[in-house]
Amino acid sequence: MNAPTNIFAQTQNRKADHIRICLEEDVQCHQITNGLEHYRFTHCCLPELDFDDIDITTTFLGKRLGAPLLISSMTGGTEQAGMINQRLAQVAQHYKIAMGVGSQRVAVEKPQVADTFAIRKYAPDVLLFANLGAVQLNYKYGLDECLRVVDMLEADALILHINPLQECIQPKGDTNFKGLLDKIHNLCHQMPVPVIAKEVGNGISAAIAQKLMAAGVAAIDVAGAGGTSWAKVESERAKNALQRRLGKTFTDWGLPTAECITSIKAMSTTGVDAAPNVPLIASGGLRHGLDVATAIALGADIAGLAMPFLQAAAASETAVAELAEVLIAEITTVLFCTGNATLYQLQHSGSLQRIE
Repeated sequence: MNAPTNIFAQTQNRKADHIRICLEEDVQCHQITNGLEHYRFTHCCLPELDFDDIDITTTFLGKRLGAPLLISSMTGGTEQAGMINQRLAQVAQHYKIAMGVGSQRVAVEKPQVADTFAIRKYAPDVLLFANLGAVQLNYKYGLDECLRVVDMLEADALILHINPLQECIQPKGDTNFKGLLDKIHNLCHQMPVPVIAKEVGNGISAAIAQKLMAAGVAAIDVAGAGGTSWAKVESERAKNALQRRLGKTFTDWGLPTAECITSIKAMSTTGVDAAPNVPLIASGGLRHGLDVATAIALGADIAGLAMPFLQAAAASETAVAELAEVLIAEITTVLFCTGNATLYQLQHSGSLQRIE
């Protein structure tokens, strides 16, 4: 067996392991939360609204969405992953919500599995995000590979996920992050679609967000701590005691999602015009529509969920549709019970208060 085949097999096995571990093992953060529990909406007992008139549509990166929801990047590259992506895409199309796929590196290495990512046929009108690890720009990936994954998905944007902690812990991780910001800058100015910077569950600070925006990134997905811990996931795949220990030590490492949102929105505009208005995705430990509404009220434009959608998609397409219905109902209920008819009104109403 030659080296490229070995690399592909390792990547594909990792994909399968990730799905199994996330569905079967306890890989959630326990000591750190997403921080959204520190906020409470002021209840309005007389909203003076017709529930049926509430509008939770929005626009993100120029595309209209039926709700401020993103099915966050999860998977691809295996038969099971292909089934999951198909179910998610069909529901995304029905409700007109955004969707990302997992890292497409496996499909670059083995084009035979590209079909597990090729979901545009199921979601012709949906805002779709392609996905590659940013660190791969230091491992012989460049514009050609990025264009390839965008074309594979017929994507509207490219996510570059940034995952230094995960790479430190996973077997044979790619840990050369030196000079990466300059390469991201060059790529952003070459790509024909917007580039989104995304963490994987440890958060993006205001300082790093400012550097990424200055480099040309079009949107930030904070992917904060408080949900699935990829350190814990990788500890479940560990090949030795050192990796297991690292994964357990850093299970609760990172910046809470709420802190990421508020710090980025509060940034000074010095050096970066309109920094507080950067398109912002809130993800990391969001589990229901109240979390989504809280994140939106804090300043996010849309909110991403992964684990709830993964669990539903592993069961059936019907389960995914039922989850989407519930999330939409929960978001709408928040608007109704705070006396706001639109997401814009919710963000500017002052109805969200921080509590101790």
